Amino acid sequence: MLIYSHPDCIRHETPDGHPERSDRLRYLLRHLSDTGFTQDHLVAEASPIEAAQIDRAHHPDLLKRLAESGTESGLTPLDPDTWMGPSSMSAALQAAGSVWQGVNDVVAGPETRVFCAVRPPGHHAEFDAPMGFCLLNSVAIAAINALNLPSIERVAILDFDVHHGNGTVDLCRKHPEILVCSSFQHPHYPHRFHDLVAPNIVNTPLDAGTSGDMFRRAIANSWWPAIEAHQPDLILVSAGFDAHRADPLAQINLVEADFAWVTAEIVALANQFAQGRVVSTLEGGYDLQALSESIIEHLNALKSHI
Repeated sequence: MLIYSHPDCIRHETPDGHPERSDRLRYLLRHLSDTGFTQDHLVAEASPIEAAQIDRAHHPDLLKRLAESGTESGLTPLDPDTWMGPSSMSAALQAAGSVWQGVNDVVAGPETRVFCAVRPPGHHAEFDAPMGFCLLNSVAIAAINALNLPSIERVAILDFDVHHGNGTVDLCRKHPEILVCSSFQHPHYPHRFHDLVAPNIVNTPLDAGTSGDMFRRAIANSWWPAIEAHQPDLILVSAGFDAHRADPLAQINLVEADFAWVTAEIVALANQFAQGRVVSTLEGGYDLQALSESIIEHLNALKSHI
């Protein structure tokens, strides 16, 4: 299994007290080292995503507007939640580039599993707008570009972040080759596209207080039949861990074992339909200990049955 990250993803700054902070990634990488995980799975750097690849997914003006919003010092708000600093543009390009490199790795082989320890997250970024801590939608960019690869006809994006993947739905809803499954607390941020009806969109709302057993039943009833019908050649995972019971931004009661379960099920489906190909990227998760411990379980399940 390959792991991608980049120092600029730590250098991306947000204001003091902001939940999507550099310590998320700094703590995670230290935890991977302290637990010995990176002794067997080294952390590498990918090239930044190219403008042409971004433009296949996002509005052609978005990249220009983001670049113009960057500063050489200080922070610029794009909305009340989303900020740009001196390293933010590079971090977003590296995050998207890591996911795209992961796609190329699993398609070329022999690697079949990749995890991208990157930030800022991406799944809220819509066609023409950053939002919700997100600048570029890394998974949607990767999925749309993957359709140009000879061996990829269908892609599935599976998003278990506690917030709805509105941006991913927005970018992919007109691409029937891309199945998007998103589970999320409802009602909750971002209140956009959560009720969109389309053959390739599976929205799985969860009530506040949802337990692990309830989550597993909801996923099994809505996601697995859709994936079996779609038969993807590649699975991308928007891996948010803010549905953990310790997370401060939501009220879903998952624990590490639930993330291990959903990941193991995804791996089994990838082995059945996608030659084992899974590329996962970090989205949310704001309690540092819960985030890091959940990711260890996610990675252990990802690397199983390779």
